[in-house]
Amino acid sequence: MKEVVIAAIDNAVSAGARQNKACEMVGISPRTLQNWRSGGTEDKRKGAAKNVVRKLTDDEREQIHSLCTSDRFKDMTPHEIVATLAQEGSYLASESTMYRVLRARNMIHHRSNTRPKRMVSKPPQVVATGPNQVFSWDITWLHTSVRGIFLFAYVIIDIFDRSIVGWEVHDREDEQLARDLFAQLSKRLNLKGAHLHSDNGNPMKGLSLLGLLYTLGVSNSYSRPRVSNDNPFIETFFKTLKYSTKYPGRFEDIHQARNWFAAFVHWYNMQHLHSALGYVTPAQRRAGEDDILFQKRNQTMKEARARYPERWGNRSPRTWKVNHTVILNPDHKDRVNEQPAEKVG
Repeated sequence: MKEVVIAAIDNAVSAGARQNKACEMVGISPRTLQNWRSGGTEDKRKGAAKNVVRKLTDDEREQIHSLCTSDRFKDMTPHEIVATLAQEGSYLASESTMYRVLRARNMIHHRSNTRPKRMVSKPPQVVATGPNQVFSWDITWLHTSVRGIFLFAYVIIDIFDRSIVGWEVHDREDEQLARDLFAQLSKRLNLKGAHLHSDNGNPMKGLSLLGLLYTLGVSNSYSRPRVSNDNPFIETFFKTLKYSTKYPGRFEDIHQARNWFAAFVHWYNMQHLHSALGYVTPAQRRAGEDDILFQKRNQTMKEARARYPERWGNRSPRTWKVNHTVILNPDHKDRVNEQPAEKVG
């Protein structure tokens, strides 16, 4: 429209009309005409239709929706989807774009009634810079089909790579069973010089277990009473366990519980894309494969930016980096000053 008005005024002036009179005839001021000539004819008013080069097309939005709801990715978050595609050499859209497309179609819903996390002070911190340095363990109850009767899962996690390195399911809490679990673990891993953190339960403080830990050269620490956040890595695993869509809720007997737990631990270690590890599996982190996978993802992001520079503007592409330091209970004033580079989760 502006181009038509400018052309009409130019024709009138060429025919001998005065520019001021020509502007008056079309209802604009000479100043407006000057602005149109110098600033372009694009409508810059708020709310005016604009051509946004970064905007996705309808087909691209439909492609994102189809991908996120496909059988392969329907149980993954956009963070997991982007990470998986990037290491396969493919990039479709950013995590925020996927969330935006799904939210516009009312497909983002909170899946549980969990309470928000509370920040509490931490006990002395312990630093892990590699596997088999710092372990955390605890016992969680498993419901059975008989009301009031429970099974007990003993679980040991390596906080560096979040691998479940030891577990057993029993029908009771017992310090001798805890000792036997760590005795079996010591046959597979060199625990000398390692640190073990746990809660304050009787099995954790049993003399037989403490004697074994002393013999193996393992130091230990405990959470404060009734403060689960002092032992966040194992508590996070238990949350992942019990809020998983695979979790049956109740077990018929101890044999079913052990079989299910074995399958879940295998999935968790070998297939679960862990958010705190940059969406690689604990097994990949433990084997040191995360650096190679991150390099592939970063190369994919660079190539995607080169193909669609208008979508990034002045922003740099997403970069995945390996974190070589994990801290149990960080920010304690009297201990190590390293800051956590990973979110517990």
